[in-house]
Amino acid sequence: MSDLPGHGRYEYVPVNRRPDFTWPGGKRLAVYFGINLEHFAFGEGLGAELAPGGPQPDVLNYAWRDYGNRVGAWRLLELFDALDLPATVLANSAMYAYAPDLMAAHRARGDEIAGHGRTNSERQSTMTEPDERALIDEATRVLTEAEGHAPAGWLSPWIAESLTTPDLLVEAGYRYTLNWCMDDQPVWMRTRAGPLLAIPYPQEVNDIPSIVARKDPAGVFAEMILDDFDERLEQSVRQPLVMGVALHPYIVGQPYRLRRLRTALQRIAAMRTDVWITTAGDIHAAFVERFPPPER
Repeated sequence: MSDLPGHGRYEYVPVNRRPDFTWPGGKRLAVYFGINLEHFAFGEGLGAELAPGGPQPDVLNYAWRDYGNRVGAWRLLELFDALDLPATVLANSAMYAYAPDLMAAHRARGDEIAGHGRTNSERQSTMTEPDERALIDEATRVLTEAEGHAPAGWLSPWIAESLTTPDLLVEAGYRYTLNWCMDDQPVWMRTRAGPLLAIPYPQEVNDIPSIVARKDPAGVFAEMILDDFDERLEQSVRQPLVMGVALHPYIVGQPYRLRRLRTALQRIAAMRTDVWITTAGDIHAAFVERFPPPER
């Protein structure tokens, strides 16, 4: 059988055949929380659905998603403040014009702000290279002007990539991507512009696949977080690992889901002496310190 088409971005290396290391403080498990702040076009484009959407304008699903910015995200902020948890905010650049108070609140608490496109009403995988470059440049400019520094990391809306997305990200100044969910440790990727670090971002412990796609109840999602945490904590004795939890305020910010989420996050926060609770950006910095970017 001939070789299958490949991407050439990284090599296959089993997790049990890699150099050992520890995270800051001698910790073996790094945990971060990705809060997705997203704004959507009214009457057109993509968007998660609570119920099957009707003809546009799809008011039910648009308003359900908007609940996240108006209410759910603020409830998450209260929860993260109460538990003293840092966050990596994955922000559509449209959020700065639509909900500036929300972005300011995350800035005030020192959260990391990472790029997440312009809006989740579009996906970059269907764009030409010039159009995708313009999308990345526009989103980056908005975040840089608002935060006073360029974002280090990127998560594509809908995790959508073209064949050149990693190349365009490095050319735009990005140092890590959350698009590739193929590992439990950071992995250096090749691009035409130099190395790009892939940091694990969850597609399982993620409320969209769990709650929207598989229709898991709130309690199941909370149990999933804890089971994932407990198992990784045991596994991390053998290899240092990364655990991410992906949260969308219009989903887990609903009161009955928030109540179950709180129990899971309380348990993780109580273990902060045993694990490194951090941000994706700090994971990038710590990994680069231990394993500098490879030569091109």
